[in-house]
Formats: sequence, C-alpha cells, structure tokens
Amino acid sequence: MLTIDTTTLLDWQSRGLDFILIDTLPADAFAKMHLPRAINIVSDDIMEEAPRRLPDKQATLVVYCASDNCKRAGRAAKRLDSLGYTEVYHYIGGKKAWQAAGLSLEH
Repeated sequence: MLTIDTTTLLDWQSRGLDFILIDTLPADAFAKMHLPRAINIVSDDIMEEAPRRLPDKQATLVVYCASDNCKRAGRAAKRLDSLGYTEVYHYIGGKKAWQAAGLSLEH
C-alpha cells in the first residue's frame, strides 16, 4: 500500500490530477465533515460497494479516515488492493492532519 501526506494531496489537487478521494468513515461522520471533493464509502462496505461505484480498477484512489490512529482507511486500502485496484493510496493523516495544516473541511 502506498501512502501520501497532506503536501502531496494538496499538490495533486492543485495540479488537477485525476483521482478519487474516499472518506472511509461512517456516513454520519462524513455528513458532518469531510475533505473537499471526497466521496463516502464506509470501510466495512468497501468489498461490495467498490466494484459497483468504482468500476475502473486502474483509477487512482486515495482513502482516508479521521487521523493517523484510525484504522479504517488502512483496512479499506488493503481491501481495494485485494479487489484488484492498482493505484491505491492511503492518506494517513486524514481529517486531523488536513485541519492541522489550516485547511477547511466541507459539510
């Protein structure tokens, strides 16, 4: 599994790179706050939801959760790898690192 940090994620966004940002937290946490342009696929649902919602196995996917202590995004990344997705990145810092960098969340 590949990892990225806040600087890299910001760089990808500013350059307009084509990737799908996935919040792996429960729907209520996503509704309260999430990173800009993120979609929500709960980690526990990734095995059944990803093939339907993410049909391109070569798409660049970035998963995140609440913080570097949160295990949901790591589990989701491993599950996506097992499903055959080839470009899966784990934004380890998640919402906490995003906010610590002074960046805003959507709700």
